[in-house]
Amino acid sequence: MTNILLQDIYIQVAIPVPMRQLFTYLVPNALLNDKSLVGERVIVPFGHRQVIGIVISVDDDTPLEKDKLKAIISRIDSDTHLPAPLLKLLTLAARYYHHPIGDVFQQALPVLLRKTEPPKKPVCHYWQFNESCEPTKIKTFKQGRAKKQIQLLRLIENHHKLTWPEIRTLGYTKAQLKSLEEKQFISALEKPIEVYHWQTKYLNESDKLNLSAEQAVIVSAIDQSTEQYSCHLVDGVTGSGKTEVYLQAMEKVLANNQQVLVLVPEIGLTPQTLNRFEQRFNVPIFLHHSGLNDKERFDTWQSALQNCAAIVIGTRSAVFSPLPKLGLIIVDEEHDGSFKQQDSFRYHGRDIAILRAKQLNIPIVLGSATPSFESLQNALTNKYHYHQLTKRAGKSVEAKISLIDVANQPLEFGLSKPLKQLINTTLNRGEQVLVFLNRRGFAPAINCNECHWVADCHRCNKPYTLHRSQGLLICHHCTSQKRIPQQCPDCGSVRIKPVGQGTEQIEEYLTETFSQYSTVRIDRDSTRKKGELAKRLQAITDKEHQILIGTQMLAKGHHFPDVTLVAMLDIDGALFSFDYRASEHMAQLLVQVAGRAGRASKPGKVIVQTQYPQHPLLQDLVNNGYRHFAQQSLTERKMAYLPPFGYQALFRAEANYPSYPEKFLRQLAQTPISSCEIAGPMPAAMEKKAGKYRFHLILQAKSRPELHTAIRQMIAQSQQNEWLNKVRWTIDIDPIDLSW
Repeated sequence: MTNILLQDIYIQVAIPVPMRQLFTYLVPNALLNDKSLVGERVIVPFGHRQVIGIVISVDDDTPLEKDKLKAIISRIDSDTHLPAPLLKLLTLAARYYHHPIGDVFQQALPVLLRKTEPPKKPVCHYWQFNESCEPTKIKTFKQGRAKKQIQLLRLIENHHKLTWPEIRTLGYTKAQLKSLEEKQFISALEKPIEVYHWQTKYLNESDKLNLSAEQAVIVSAIDQSTEQYSCHLVDGVTGSGKTEVYLQAMEKVLANNQQVLVLVPEIGLTPQTLNRFEQRFNVPIFLHHSGLNDKERFDTWQSALQNCAAIVIGTRSAVFSPLPKLGLIIVDEEHDGSFKQQDSFRYHGRDIAILRAKQLNIPIVLGSATPSFESLQNALTNKYHYHQLTKRAGKSVEAKISLIDVANQPLEFGLSKPLKQLINTTLNRGEQVLVFLNRRGFAPAINCNECHWVADCHRCNKPYTLHRSQGLLICHHCTSQKRIPQQCPDCGSVRIKPVGQGTEQIEEYLTETFSQYSTVRIDRDSTRKKGELAKRLQAITDKEHQILIGTQMLAKGHHFPDVTLVAMLDIDGALFSFDYRASEHMAQLLVQVAGRAGRASKPGKVIVQTQYPQHPLLQDLVNNGYRHFAQQSLTERKMAYLPPFGYQALFRAEANYPSYPEKFLRQLAQTPISSCEIAGPMPAAMEKKAGKYRFHLILQAKSRPELHTAIRQMIAQSQQNEWLNKVRWTIDIDPIDLSW
């Protein structure tokens, strides 16, 4: 056999280091084969260590000195190749957000693929109904008292092979599963994940609802654009049936054996979304959110890549799922700030989803009762298809918002006397009450009544939050904690009292005041255990609890048909914020929380306690609604060239000493730029956090090209900045929260 001299191959590799560049490596002949290198994971030498990189491109030549190039160490199995469209998406995202490309690729991979050891092949563990079980035995069991087991049995009986992540997300436990297995009602099976075809018998027609005229128009418009890019903004009042629009829009896509990606802002919305989709579609549904462990997230990623998942439901990072047959993207509650990553790679999940839909030439649906100003402006200028749902589904009527002036009346644990009377009246009618307070813990601070000492976190210069149930003071900014002091460290007094109210305190007070009724609290503290959130939400739906207390976790998307009174205790802080977006976020929150009331046939009431009932923002929302408020605010933004009529980037810098970040940004601000306005440097709203002093520099331009040109100039200039090695700095493109 004639020896063939193989030509040298050079590859560009994205490595997870804080550098905005690719690295060139040589591929030894021994590691070449007929499989494409692009998108593959490779182990490469970098400094004194070995790291995993992603191959971005392959060339047969390089302008670099070839004898100085290092060779890759090995190639990792090709089953985890990143598809070419996903490579392109991540590359564009790194360029747009001016973030190190290696870190972008790293964050798009499951944790198990960031390690040099290859993960085990994913195996599907699922449970199915045992058809051979005696009907009389099942009938007797279903008439018994094991309520949760009966519900779980019915779920498995009616749905396609349910996996453990699905079962757990819906609020059930391993003990309940095991009990059903021991009774031989269900069987646990295990098999390798395989490509699935769902064109037939994928739809449960019995759960399909009749669409209103408004809904039917929207579904028709989406169906007509399945073979091309189009962005549809569904602006529907709370309870108007947006989820039913999503479900019926998905039918045509699934019938074509294509995949659907559904993004929700928080894992709190995952159980109810999964439940609706499980009822409607008999197809493999996979979940992607922070509540899953590394193996479960890898299983979802691999199933999506191998076309085994028909539907992927997840939070913002699910936008990077490798879906080769993606046919539709749905972004629910598109206005929500949770779609924006607030550290490291600061991308916006909604914007990346739109970019992905455009790249793949497929439709995307954005849904919200309170659209973001950016999406609303794009719809009003015909960049998006604008659809409105103006009426609630069924017989429910939108609840009216009323303001209670608490400026001159006493409050008992944060509640006014008129509000307590309304709560009592509502409970006596056998209906549920939702009390909203966006402040977890027992109290936001403690102080000494003698010398007015306040327990401050010295790393953040902010008061500790009292968590009395845990016996701790916890800083909600840096997570440091300490025991509750028995006496004041300054004067020795034992008169230490909590200041203000948190959800824990409201729960304790309402439990004592309305002891004949059951109270439940839903916030990050009470739902830490896996499956706890779904369990509590199901208990609310089953009317096990009459008084609901919660933070933002209860504000959006949830359907509680028996909640007829919603009370908002403290919203005044946003009325006087330095952040020009604060009024938008507060209006969205108010309308979303108000939307939990009166969602069935019973009329609902919304009570807002405020010390400023005559404030123009509150009056506009109460009397004219969100759409009018949004249009007025857009007019004001246009006059000031603020987003969405201008474009911003926020440079953040932090260091152990306050002078370092300020000097770094001041020198950066001297970069000669003519097309942008520069504001700062200025201290961040919270100047000190976790022991670091933080400063901001805002860059604003009238066009995106001007903004990005200026950013590239400033990044280049930063390399000559004498304070570069003394600070940690980042860039936030299109910032939505200036307080971080």
